[in-house]
Amino acid sequence: MVVACLTEEEGVDGGGEVFLVREFDGGRHRAGVEQVERACEVGPSVGKLCLFTDLLGDPLCRVRHSPAYLMLVAEAVGGPLGTEIVGVVRGCVKTVASGSSQLFSKVAYLLGLRVSPRHRRRGIGRKLVERMEEWFRQMGAEYAYVATDCDNEPSVRLFTDACGYAKFRTPSVLVHPVFGHDLAPSRRATVVLLDTSEAELLYRRRLGSVEFFPRDIDAVLSNALSLGTFLAVPHGTGWRGAEEFLAAPPASWAVASLWNCKDAFRLEVRGAPRLWRAAARATRVADRAAPWLGIPSIPNLFESFGLHFVYGLGGDGPAAPRLARALFRHAHNVARRAGARVVATEVGACEPLRAGVPHWPRLGADDLWCIKRLADGYGDGALGDWSKAPPGQSIFVDPREF
Repeated sequence: MVVACLTEEEGVDGGGEVFLVREFDGGRHRAGVEQVERACEVGPSVGKLCLFTDLLGDPLCRVRHSPAYLMLVAEAVGGPLGTEIVGVVRGCVKTVASGSSQLFSKVAYLLGLRVSPRHRRRGIGRKLVERMEEWFRQMGAEYAYVATDCDNEPSVRLFTDACGYAKFRTPSVLVHPVFGHDLAPSRRATVVLLDTSEAELLYRRRLGSVEFFPRDIDAVLSNALSLGTFLAVPHGTGWRGAEEFLAAPPASWAVASLWNCKDAFRLEVRGAPRLWRAAARATRVADRAAPWLGIPSIPNLFESFGLHFVYGLGGDGPAAPRLARALFRHAHNVARRAGARVVATEVGACEPLRAGVPHWPRLGADDLWCIKRLADGYGDGALGDWSKAPPGQSIFVDPREF
């Protein structure tokens, strides 16, 4: 359900044009939003390449699974092209864990800020952020945060200099291509599919205090885009249900869940040199001709493709990274059968299981999460000011916002 209270239109003088910020209307604004999305680079850089995204005809797809969400657009009125959409931003509000003390805070996530190239440096992005923050406050959010590419200097300056956000966390997006053949399962691990109730119990008991852990984890796990939660334990370990596992866990274990981004949005790498395309094509031909060789074939990323996202990565014990690797091999095979071309995840800078995540550095990116305390009136309480808290080992990346 969309929760929105913003009805007032606000003008920004643009040197002969007036820019109005208003709530997204699917019937009136969809085509204009799609034009802005196509005109803007999104996603991490891949060498000199850029990833572009297609939201599959649903501009709200990246927020509509959140408990409360809103989308705003900026319209240019009085310009040479008449009325046109020149900017867009999305936001959602939820309750998350804010540290190891298992305290929860109501936070807002701001994402998908785009301003058409012809209309940048006119204050449109800042006004969209400010209007979205008004709605965040109306919804009772104590903090707002945003994720951007560390190398995107204009975006970082906008949020840290103009909008008052502080640099907070530096997770990494790790990406692995899906080959034309299955990866052999680990002989030293057993992968167990958990039902939703078991997964919820395990997450609340063992990951419930991880930063940004969503209080409504049950809604995440039961969402139609969630493809299941998988637990990896040492080979030969018996499984008798979540309760017995939690009462006496093995010395090492790892858990992760899968999310089907492929049915929400699709990506495309544009601008690739012909040599890259030819080399990628050659690996696929070789893999089809001799699948028993296990050649690391590069999927066709130069046309529209989908991905699967691994979320809720956690575990314990000295062998946990090795067990996490077994989970990612399983995720790769699930993605191959579903037609996804990459498997991605996002992990904190100090994540202990990071060493077990297979990835190609060329395809990934380093993120910067910035945070802002929305009002001083909430008081410090037992938590204090979370925006000044040092990072923990892990963060929980909500797949609804990836």
